Amino acid sequence: MAPRIQSQRVSNTLLPYLTSSSTSSSSFNTSSCSPSLSLARQFSATAAPQTKLRRQMFEWLNTDGVNYKHHVPGEMNYLAKGRRDADSAPSNRPFPNNRNFVSESVLSEELRNEVYVQVVEQKKSVRAVSVQFGIDMKRIAAVVRLVELERRQRSQGKPMAMPYARAVHEMVPVTPLAERPVFHEPINDLPAHPSTGAQIFYPTTESRSFTRIDAGRVFSAAPEFQDAQRAAYPHPSDLANVIFKKPRKIEWVGKGANYRQVLQPADVRIPHPQQVQMERDRIAFPQERRAVLDRHAERLAKQEKVEQTRRERAKKVHEDSINLVEPEGGRFDFRIKDAFFTNKTVGHDGRAPFAPGRRYGVPTNDRKRGVVKIPTFVKA
Repeated sequence: MAPRIQSQRVSNTLLPYLTSSSTSSSSFNTSSCSPSLSLARQFSATAAPQTKLRRQMFEWLNTDGVNYKHHVPGEMNYLAKGRRDADSAPSNRPFPNNRNFVSESVLSEELRNEVYVQVVEQKKSVRAVSVQFGIDMKRIAAVVRLVELERRQRSQGKPMAMPYARAVHEMVPVTPLAERPVFHEPINDLPAHPSTGAQIFYPTTESRSFTRIDAGRVFSAAPEFQDAQRAAYPHPSDLANVIFKKPRKIEWVGKGANYRQVLQPADVRIPHPQQVQMERDRIAFPQERRAVLDRHAERLAKQEKVEQTRRERAKKVHEDSINLVEPEGGRFDFRIKDAFFTNKTVGHDGRAPFAPGRRYGVPTNDRKRGVVKIPTFVKA
């Protein structure tokens, strides 16, 4: 690194060699100034000029900006708090000029622990806990895994970054654990299905009742319902009850690689179809709120029982399909499962990623040239 130049007179010894001695200006300078002054230069220490925006910035930092210099525990340190009234609620918009950006809330420690207790210890279904606290089912599963990991690390004596977590929870919006649960986020968001991307002009008569069930069959290129089938499902939520109890009721159409299920209406594909039925009951019986809630709780209990029975049946089928071999004096147990090579187990070309023994003898497509190796679609 070059040495720093001191703020004093420094003689430039190269100046006589860089200037021309034959010009009139050089003769004029040497005749009018002394040699010591002509070979010296003074470095200026004048401060840079202040612009208007720079002055306004320092004025704001010394007046209104003082309130944001130190964080107040329990409050969000956003610029919007200085522009709201004393009686108004705090805003979740950290940038006042950007109304489209909203700071999302995070779950409090008490709420996360309560979710873990109800799912793991009380053996409640993820669907029921999601409806109770207004948290998406994917987030419920993530919270359970995270709390389980935290408890495992505490049992192993590993340090936890609790001061950092408390500081973050004081600076962002937090959803607390209250007697009357505060809904954290929308829990019935419907993902866009790939089959709905096409625009289809489907003519139909005015006297015909064209519902979301019929629209799904049109998108799937499935034959339309007959009058008797349409009469069995006057509302799409009625079909949701049947599909939930018997998922095999969903029809399949297409051949080969295009073999897929018929697109179901939104009442079936949303994470919580029972909320549609609760809203229908609320509209039909506006004065019987308690009866509507009791009917909704009964419906949730039935669905939870169906899910529990389904899980137990699937577990039993899986255990029955595995032959456990325990060698005498051995350290390992061998679980042998029969492989059935059909179109559903190995795929139409025999190279499905879920097929048994796919790593032996048949190279996967990710080792071939010219094959697309990135996902080309998202399964809804």
